[in-house]
Amino acid sequence: MNLILLFPDDFTAPDRVFLGGRRFEHIRDILKAPCGKSLAVGKVNGLMGQGTIVAQKADGFELEVQFDLKPPEALPLTLILALPRPPMLKRLLFSAAMLGVKKIIILNFNRVEKSLWNSSSLGPQAIEEQLVLGLEQAKDTLMPEVSLKKRFKPFVQDELPALIKGSTALVAHPGGAPLSAPIGKPVALIIGPEGGILDYEIELLKAAGCRPLDLGPRILRTESVFPFIVGKLFAF
Repeated sequence: MNLILLFPDDFTAPDRVFLGGRRFEHIRDILKAPCGKSLAVGKVNGLMGQGTIVAQKADGFELEVQFDLKPPEALPLTLILALPRPPMLKRLLFSAAMLGVKKIIILNFNRVEKSLWNSSSLGPQAIEEQLVLGLEQAKDTLMPEVSLKKRFKPFVQDELPALIKGSTALVAHPGGAPLSAPIGKPVALIIGPEGGILDYEIELLKAAGCRPLDLGPRILRTESVFPFIVGKLFAF
């Protein structure tokens, strides 16, 4: 935890917060921070700054806080992701938040197991938990927006064209053009399911304005595809 993310319910006064639970345990057991210690803090969707521990109680720490720093710039990328299995979804949400992605769409494809849509990992609290962990790791405060789209064709035909307008829209798929240089404008990146994207689906995506992107001869897992492409697109 490189930054303690603060929510409205944490504030007891404009310049005071009380932290219990996971954050209290992290400060006490991992950071071993005494009273008087200053820690990096940030308001969710707001500024970052410093929090100084002014009191420790049995169930939490009281911090005096001030904010004067902007969070890092968002990555100009919209991630459209076929719903993966829960463990992989957790890792991908964490990675996306950590890398600065602010718009994530989880989409159904033909080869997505239908039972996955009933997973508890898609609950708002479960999704937010992974996003918070990613923001804390990266020292960011701007919470990504995550939306679920269970119907592939209506989304691609009715919503996607407007969503990708003004962006370079790429879909990871064999047989497309290789990525030879970083792209300097907003990108919409589509990553399909582990079993691959059907020809019918790729044709719909192309008709909506997406360009297939070939990643080479290696077969990569979704959790590897995402950071691999982001590194290529933005020259990290």
